[in-house]
Amino acid sequence: MKVFRGLPNDQARAPCALTIGNFDGVHRGHQALLARVRAAADSLGLEAAVMTFEPHPREYFARRSGDLSRAPARIANLRDKLEALEQGGIDRVIVEHFNEHFAAMSPDEFTERVLVEGLHVKWLMVGEDFCYGARRAGNVAMLVEAGKRHGFHVETLPTVLEGEQRISSSAVRATLAAGDLDATCALLGHPYSISGHVIHGQKLGRTLGFPTLNLRVMHRPALQGIFVVQVHGLADGPLPAVASLGVRPTVEDAGRMLLEVHLFDYAQACYGKLVRVEFLQKLRDEEKYVDLDTLTAAIHRDAEQARAWFAARDARRAAPAGCGAAGRAGALTATDRI
Repeated sequence: MKVFRGLPNDQARAPCALTIGNFDGVHRGHQALLARVRAAADSLGLEAAVMTFEPHPREYFARRSGDLSRAPARIANLRDKLEALEQGGIDRVIVEHFNEHFAAMSPDEFTERVLVEGLHVKWLMVGEDFCYGARRAGNVAMLVEAGKRHGFHVETLPTVLEGEQRISSSAVRATLAAGDLDATCALLGHPYSISGHVIHGQKLGRTLGFPTLNLRVMHRPALQGIFVVQVHGLADGPLPAVASLGVRPTVEDAGRMLLEVHLFDYAQACYGKLVRVEFLQKLRDEEKYVDLDTLTAAIHRDAEQARAWFAARDARRAAPAGCGAAGRAGALTATDRI
């Protein structure tokens, strides 16, 4: 998959089937859309392409207004988003820098400069509520008319449902904020995880008897707290662990977001390695403690709870399989529509 920061240059442009969106989390609704783009690209002999934005447009406007609380929490970092788009069969991704100039484009200017001249779009799919251009002045009807003038076809994708619930990034953020990782998995179609390179920390965990590998989290994540996790990328299989995702209020007040993971029975150096932390169960919210002794006792309890969780899971796996509905969670129901 080719990734472009901004519009490709003349030599790199190619006719494409395109979809546009933030794709935060690349949930099952997104996946249905990507599958349709891939199918259209194959039938028309085009490349399958995605245009996405960095930062998220709502994050840009929140920063400009000085009120960061209006910015949505992030489900996925850019690396994880790109990996999910590649798994969805996309050939090229255009990561457009969302800034004042881009936000000020009129709908006609966006169509002509971006879609027609910049990307050579021949087929376009968007959501039913898609808006574009300055002040979101453009809508799907305008886009269809623009396609007739400029020679590209426009389709819309109906809402994808999980039962009666619309599958959306907002729904995924809500389940993550509630610590409901099973519901998150049902919306995403896979367990929730965060990837990153292991960085050097303050080494405080080591002095407390709980050494950690640390991943920097650049944006406000959609979930925070203490979790049972497993780590991929350090061994042939996932390694059991307990993790804290938050701002470490007991030991610093800088507000810096960090993912700290204590691996059980693991003592190898892993600085610089790319790992993926898979979230399995939320244990509790992050807390501020009066001193390091109290913090250490809490970490000990968290570790014991996580070990017990893994022991119970292993026992369930060893038991004979039943004939009930277990294992079918997340499957599309008869009421779903795509």
